[in-house]
Amino acid sequence: MRETYCLGLLDARAKAREWFDEYPKAAYWTEVESWRQLDGDQIEFTMRRLPTAD
Repeated sequence: MRETYCLGLLDARAKAREWFDEYPKAAYWTEVESWRQLDGDQIEFTMRRLPTAD
């Protein structure tokens, strides 16, 4: 599963933390797949989540 967001810096950090908290490492492979800084302190980033093989 992938989702792309475009948020301000603090909101982007909070959204990424939300993903890591909601999908713990023991059950999911969660990562920030890509990110870039846009004008006006906006961050565009893609979160990726896959179930682990265990």
